[in-house]
Amino acid sequence: PTSKPTTAKISFLRRFFTRAPSPTTMSATKTKVQSIIDENAVAVFSKSYCPYCRQTKQLLSDSGAKFYAIELDQVDDGSAIQSALGEMTGQTTVPNIFIAQKHLGGNSDLQAKKGQLNGLLKDAGAI
Repeated sequence: PTSKPTTAKISFLRRFFTRAPSPTTMSATKTKVQSIIDENAVAVFSKSYCPYCRQTKQLLSDSGAKFYAIELDQVDDGSAIQSALGEMTGQTTVPNIFIAQKHLGGNSDLQAKKGQLNGLLKDAGAI
């Protein structure tokens, strides 16, 4: 006997498929992310409430770096941007940091490079 799928399962699947960005939206988002990376010596994809993001922005500020930070929890396409970053870098967490258009990683990666940070920032033209 064939059984009909439960309503709960259908609503879950509908929610899952409607939340997933379309390939067109995804490529537009990737283009946006790439232009943020390309146009800034230092780009930080962040969330305003994230303590690791705060540490990253503090360290960059203390280093005198000019950097671009986008708060993914405060922009409409933040979750799409985070998904695009995940596809582009393999990293789905924030902060997601780029220096001189190269993916550096997250806060722990930045903190681990404290000794080389001034050199990296100078080379990138951020200080």
